[in-house]
Amino acid sequence: MQFVTIVNARLPLILRPRSAIARSFCSSNRSSLICLRPRLTRTEHSIHRPGFLRLTQFRPAIASVRFFTKRYSDRDPPSDGNGEQTGDYPASLPATVVVPEVWPHVPVIAINRNPVFPRFIKLIEISNPVLIDLIRRKIKLNQPYVGVFLKKSEENEADVVQTLDDIYPIGTFAQVHEVQDLGNRLRLVIMAHRRIKIVNQIVEDTTSKAEHDDTVTSGKTNRRSLRKKMENRATERIERTEKASEMSSIEIKPLTDPLEKSTEKPLDTSNVLDNQLVLMVEVVNVTHEKFKQTEEIKALTQELIKTIRDIISMNPLYRESLQQMLHQGQRVVDNPVYLSDLGAALTGADAQELQQVLEEMDILKRLRLSLALLKKEYELSKLQQKIGREVEEKVKQQHRKYILHEQLKVIKKELGLEKDDKDAIEEKYRERIRQKTVPKPIMDVLEEELNKLSFLESHSSEFNVTRNYLDWLTSMPWGVTSAENLNLQDAVKILDEDHYGMDDIKKRILEFIAVSQLKGSTQGKILCFYGPPGVGKTSIAKSISRALNREYFRFSVGGMTDVAEIKGHRRTYVGAMPGKVIQCLKKTKTENPLILIDEVDKIGKGHQGDPASALLEMLDPEQNANFLDHYLDVPVDLSKVLFICTANVIDTIPEPLRDRMEMIDMSGYVAEEKLAIAKQYLVPQARTESGLSKEQINIQDNALTTLIKSYCRESGVRSLQKHIEKVHRKVAFKVVKKEADKVDVTMDNLQEFVGKPVFTHDRMYDITPPGVVMGLAWTAMGGSTLFIESTVRKPAGGKKTEGTFEVTGHLGDVMKESIHIAMTVARNYLKQEDPQNTFLYDSHLHIHVPEGATPKDGPSAGVTIATALLSLAKNQAIRQNVAMTGELSLMGKVLPVGGIKEKVIAAKRVEVKCIILPDENKKDFNDLPKYITDGLEVHFASTFDDVYRICFAKTDEIDALRSSKPITDHISSAQPTFG
Repeated sequence: MQFVTIVNARLPLILRPRSAIARSFCSSNRSSLICLRPRLTRTEHSIHRPGFLRLTQFRPAIASVRFFTKRYSDRDPPSDGNGEQTGDYPASLPATVVVPEVWPHVPVIAINRNPVFPRFIKLIEISNPVLIDLIRRKIKLNQPYVGVFLKKSEENEADVVQTLDDIYPIGTFAQVHEVQDLGNRLRLVIMAHRRIKIVNQIVEDTTSKAEHDDTVTSGKTNRRSLRKKMENRATERIERTEKASEMSSIEIKPLTDPLEKSTEKPLDTSNVLDNQLVLMVEVVNVTHEKFKQTEEIKALTQELIKTIRDIISMNPLYRESLQQMLHQGQRVVDNPVYLSDLGAALTGADAQELQQVLEEMDILKRLRLSLALLKKEYELSKLQQKIGREVEEKVKQQHRKYILHEQLKVIKKELGLEKDDKDAIEEKYRERIRQKTVPKPIMDVLEEELNKLSFLESHSSEFNVTRNYLDWLTSMPWGVTSAENLNLQDAVKILDEDHYGMDDIKKRILEFIAVSQLKGSTQGKILCFYGPPGVGKTSIAKSISRALNREYFRFSVGGMTDVAEIKGHRRTYVGAMPGKVIQCLKKTKTENPLILIDEVDKIGKGHQGDPASALLEMLDPEQNANFLDHYLDVPVDLSKVLFICTANVIDTIPEPLRDRMEMIDMSGYVAEEKLAIAKQYLVPQARTESGLSKEQINIQDNALTTLIKSYCRESGVRSLQKHIEKVHRKVAFKVVKKEADKVDVTMDNLQEFVGKPVFTHDRMYDITPPGVVMGLAWTAMGGSTLFIESTVRKPAGGKKTEGTFEVTGHLGDVMKESIHIAMTVARNYLKQEDPQNTFLYDSHLHIHVPEGATPKDGPSAGVTIATALLSLAKNQAIRQNVAMTGELSLMGKVLPVGGIKEKVIAAKRVEVKCIILPDENKKDFNDLPKYITDGLEVHFASTFDDVYRICFAKTDEIDALRSSKPITDHISSAQPTFG
């Protein structure tokens, strides 16, 4: 016989009839049966009649109640605690523990994920100290009942909610079967009995706890007296109720506790509710609607059972869960109420879906909801079973393949057909170096590393480091060189195919081939091509490699700040790699490739070292035969490598590095060279890339000349190439749109393809006034013309004062010093020529160099500035179409300058007829080809007196100068060929 003992039990709102089981109010282990008076029973029956009042509450003071068990008979059919069923329902379930049918005040346990259905057991852990204290007190008072409700938010992990809005109003009334006190946690095993609904929130009156405890322990005599007082009070209240039944419906207040020691009180104020957590609630039982065993219910029940069987057949875990949920000997087939709850509890549906089943009071709808959840679970089980079969099959195949591979490996090893991994790796490395001439020091390192590899575990990190090192070491081209082309005619043909002009570079390469042919062997060289952008420095290097039949490798050092890019990383670092040169040798597989080091003038310098200094060892012919990379840590021979460096300016190249290289100047192109390059290379290349044929486009020479002079005045041909490609794209568009079958590009329709001209005027002054002289300047982009302007800043006053001058034009310090020197020379020269002229001493002058946004510096404008000052002082314009360059000393000497070719090209570009150069630059001018100097009147000056005589010469003197022997007679008259 099972029983549950509780204390302070409240009798139900409507008292049970006589046929119900008698209650036993007892203390400790002894029980004494008491019967309520017939008047009380009649009152209960009578309250169902109209006109009678309902007794809202009945509270005994303190009572110990023990519930006995019984089996339901046909008169009392089984129920889930939610109400009665019709009499035609068979009695098939065993007896269950009898619990109080009404228990209005219960502690609240808020749970996540899944609600607890009636007749199901759940393990709950509580960590909230307030709730733990409450549960402990209730269990101490033998009141092991709780209300279990589902939280609306799954993110809320608290055991106690703040308001009733945080939980669903319908939950289950549960009995605590087992308690495990873990100190800061409480582990409860509960069994749900029926559905309940929250009426309102109550708080516990903590002030009456001690008094209530005293009442519990006051003894048998005190309890008996209290029981008698309680029965007398109840009898009096019932008599008053019968008298009041004749009156209109009046609500009777609940019976008052004789000792007024109740431990709970309903909350009357909202302020207390706001500050109180939801610990206790007042609940009422929720009963399902009455139903009959219809055909539809039977069909749903059978389908539910069939689905459960299908799920259990697929997943054995469901069978274990079902066995734990069902009591021994319990039968649920004929109980749709319990079956609907069982089906929902078996599924892994969402909490909201399970709560919907819990709240549904229509048995037919509840069965449908449970069946829908079971069907969804069934489909999920089928999918899981399918995935499981596929994974299991895949694992079996992989396992079988692994076993077969291992067996095959053992068989091959026994037959001598295959070695283990380490032996195979060692054999692979030895095979790599078998045909190579490896130096003895490097061979010793290889043997040492191979020996170390054989003792290392294959899964260790040191094994992988050693293996990577051996990969690099055995991949190097030890003693492997490519056969070079030593035929001069073939080399000339290849070089002329790809590039026009560049005679200095081509001549230097042919000399290299001739020396190699005489020696019978080749040696590496270090060349440096410097010049403005777009002149073909990088592309000529690739043509040289093709002419010499050498492998080509290029890497740029522009912006490089890490020395490890040149010399590699130490092997101890994770992800260490050799430097660029070692990578080049591995990729080209030869010891004599052509390595192009691009943008060597833009190399950086950072906190990780100076890469320019690291290049010294690599580019030094005396040291690179034993170049030591940080990663390989063995000497590597770079003496057979042909290094070619490129730069735009040589001023930023460190002097020690520049001293190790052979510098070759690559100046810009004149208009004639650009025209030849465009006709021979750029136009055919653009026509091929655009998909046009010769019959569809024809670019005339006058269009190319206009394009060069009015759109592309830079020293290189990169901008010219872009404009030619633009013309071909426009023509291709016209051809595709069927606007024309063939397009002739002439000077007249050129703007239709490339837009308006960029350069509309050749120079700033067509006729130079007094005080203005044209100079020649050099830039990284090539040569350019530069006008020097001088004028009076303010008129001189009546009083004689010393003159001043101001300079503008974004000038550097060197150029400012050059202006001071030119002023001194001009004053002294003017004093000798015209002592009466004191203009340069008395006037306030302003000297300006146009294009003020462009920085300018250098001493080469000295003669130009002095000439402009004398022209302003004499108020006489110099000879027209004269440009000059040269540094001026304080004593009037004209010193040599650089960039003669670029400056001459710039002068010819703007159609200057007369050029004045320093006398010491005559050798540089003599090296220029005839097509550059043709049509120029060139004068060489050693002192400023020579410059003055040319610029301020009279008409007859100018004719005499022109009739003298031309300075360019020594140059061959052979014009450049365009084929």
